[in-house]
Amino acid sequence: MARTVWDSTVGKKTVMAVSGIVMLLYLVAHMIGNLKIFFGAGEFNHYAHWLRTVGEPFMHEEWTLWIVRVVLVVAVIAHAVSAYQLSRRDLRARPEKYVHKKARTSYATRTMRWGGVILALFIVWHLLDLTTGTVHSGGFETGKPYQNVVDTFSTWYGNVIYIVAMLAVGLHIRHGFWSAAQTLGVGSRTRDRALKTIAHALALLLTAGFLAVPVGVMTGVVS
Repeated sequence: MARTVWDSTVGKKTVMAVSGIVMLLYLVAHMIGNLKIFFGAGEFNHYAHWLRTVGEPFMHEEWTLWIVRVVLVVAVIAHAVSAYQLSRRDLRARPEKYVHKKARTSYATRTMRWGGVILALFIVWHLLDLTTGTVHSGGFETGKPYQNVVDTFSTWYGNVIYIVAMLAVGLHIRHGFWSAAQTLGVGSRTRDRALKTIAHALALLLTAGFLAVPVGVMTGVVS
């Protein structure tokens, strides 16, 4: 039954919707945590340390964090695979290009695929920069995330990469939230306007929240 559901278009769209919601919830929590940087190095570093000790003493150090990581990896892979397979299925269904070249969809809809690629590349860079320190500039310091974040956003390329990625996040959420609601049967004539408003508000809030950190470093508010 699971294979039958997965092979269907509805099944793949449902997987995309559910995995997208999981990632959206993580983004909201991640953004709130990021904003702690405006309360100083002590507060931000303490928050980062707390993430590794959540659930103690019942959970061993970093066990909860690793569970969250595994869930996110599964969600990202499921989302990407289902998106790719749906895209290929859509292309096979209409191999000839449309006669009308004028765009009939929103900018966010037309850039969902490229936005997904940009975000996938950003996730790899972000982990190598602020988790492993492999591509970090200024000397990566283990256990000092505040200093590492300031280092990253003290470089022009760090800001460019992050800003482009966060704009892609906003566009992705704007269209993705709406699509997920329709797939899961939440949408209706009476709810459509409210769902669109929520989608726009979430996209704006998360984009602004994430961009506040590099802007804070660039303007000297965070230093």
